[in-house]
Amino acid sequence: MKVGLLLITHGSIGQSLYDAVVSMLGNCPLNTRVLSITQDHDPEEQIQQAKDIIRSLNHGGGVLVLTDMYGSTPSNIACALRDEKEVSIVTGVNLPMLVRILNYPKLRLEQLVQKALSAGSEGVMSCQKK
Repeated sequence: MKVGLLLITHGSIGQSLYDAVVSMLGNCPLNTRVLSITQDHDPEEQIQQAKDIIRSLNHGGGVLVLTDMYGSTPSNIACALRDEKEVSIVTGVNLPMLVRILNYPKLRLEQLVQKALSAGSEGVMSCQKK
């Protein structure tokens, strides 16, 4: 049973990341949905929409929720999902994180969380001239 993947981000950030990774990999090996959060929508409605998406993505392997910035509206919506069955949330989504996760589609939810965390931190570095 594969893990489902939900991106909850400001505006089109999640869709842009998704499109970039599909372009790089040629496909998306996990059942993935993107929820774009805008300031003109009711957060309670967006939480309910996220819960509905979680239920549609979870086929027994759980759902990994990636969001962009901790403490922001998308993150708060994601954190409202903590009580849902088999859901893990990681903030600070970036392209290296998403690529790494999708390169390991057979891993369990807990293992994908660790891949996300390691890729997120290892993918950020300074490229100073020597």
